[in-house]
Amino acid sequence: MRHRWLRPGEFKEVVQIGAVKVDAETLTILDSFNIIVRPRINSRLSAYLEDLTGITNEAVKAYGRDFVEAYDRFLDFARGASISAFGRDDLVLTENLRLYGIGSAADLPLFLDARPWFRANGFDTRGLHSCDIGPRLGVPFSGRKHNALDDSRSIAQGMKVLIERGARSLFA
Repeated sequence: MRHRWLRPGEFKEVVQIGAVKVDAETLTILDSFNIIVRPRINSRLSAYLEDLTGITNEAVKAYGRDFVEAYDRFLDFARGASISAFGRDDLVLTENLRLYGIGSAADLPLFLDARPWFRANGFDTRGLHSCDIGPRLGVPFSGRKHNALDDSRSIAQGMKVLIERGARSLFA
């Protein structure tokens, strides 16, 4: 969406939370989390979003959970550890907390944007998406691009490659 959800009546409602839990030093994936979220305001996904993510309106209807439940489950998965993304996903979560009147940024675990870490370790992030990280560092992408869980795996695998090359972990 070129207009970036800035038109009247549009909001960046979360439709999926996907994450991996990693060993802080080696970035070995220890566990994963995946949940589809049922948007409250724009309850029908656009064809663009369906094509981009592979998440269909039928899947949202069948498997979608309310944001509060999904977010609580995510916090339980994170268990007080810091969270990281390739970008400012914390702002999207914060916006959803505000949008639904259920919390604030203070409710989020410590958030780390991984992009500066990648750049500090010699990896140019300009123009890249989460799904591009692993493949650009020699790790074949597995799954569907722009799927939150598969993209999380790509980021973790890319970080692991840089750590194996001598980078210090973002989480250490």
